Amino acid sequence: MYFLFFILLMIAFFSCILFHIRKKRIIKKIKCMDECQKCSVIEELVKPFGYCYHCRCGFFSATLDAWQRKAGYTWFYDYMAPRFQMVFDALPIYFDYRGRTWLIEFWKGQYGINTGAEIGIYHADEIIAENAYKSTLFECASDEELLNCSLTLCDANGDCVKTCQKHWWITAFLTGCFTQPYNLCLKSTLTFPNGEMQSAFIDGMYRAGYTRHDFVLCGLSLTFTFLRQKKTDYNLLTRFWRRFSQWKNKISCRLYLWVTKPFQSSEDRILCLYYCIPIAFRKLLRMRRFHKRCHKKRRCCRRRS
Repeated sequence: MYFLFFILLMIAFFSCILFHIRKKRIIKKIKCMDECQKCSVIEELVKPFGYCYHCRCGFFSATLDAWQRKAGYTWFYDYMAPRFQMVFDALPIYFDYRGRTWLIEFWKGQYGINTGAEIGIYHADEIIAENAYKSTLFECASDEELLNCSLTLCDANGDCVKTCQKHWWITAFLTGCFTQPYNLCLKSTLTFPNGEMQSAFIDGMYRAGYTRHDFVLCGLSLTFTFLRQKKTDYNLLTRFWRRFSQWKNKISCRLYLWVTKPFQSSEDRILCLYYCIPIAFRKLLRMRRFHKRCHKKRRCCRRRS
């Protein structure tokens, strides 16, 4: 028994030494790279996951042709999210426009070791009854239906990240930050193609519990600040998963900062994680990876029924 313990101890000791030597080589390699090289490498690494990296600002965002576009959206994704270490506040706005039910949803919270926010634009093929919203699989907006959106995410310390794009799913994810969803402020601006769609969206906001004082209009643009969810009626199991996932997220963020020492910039830390622990790097970029699994699971269920 003692001999086995000694062997395991020696294996752990030599593993730590090898990791330390390997990390020193990785640090030297990263320090020899210029900013353009770092950004180019990160761009190539994140592209297959449906994201791009904004070097000067240090955050990830979704590309227009991201694979997540094929999965669409359903309420089941949000329900399953805490089980995949995604804990966020969500605000879905449903409204009927030109013979179809549309959904514009806002998210802000913690996605693994990333603090982030999202705005998604979706629609059904027809008018959907309110009691069928949660069971409907919404399609992502097509290229002709994209909206000009801006997103500004700020934490309790006043640190902010901003992005502005014509998109169906505008996002911003900051790596290595841990934040509780209720400490985040999401300010967004949507520009609609016409007054009819803008009025329909405003009616959806009223049904969601918001008033005219909660948003600002400027022509066809609407600016809205999302601070707290109006409804937080989570069941006991969901509350457990949210708290457990946040506990894991907090530990994961601390481990990320420890593994990527002595670097300070986001680019250096991300590359250090990739070269040191590639599997952890891949997990970092799976902010919405569970969409594919849930989509397949629900599609199989429909086939069997």
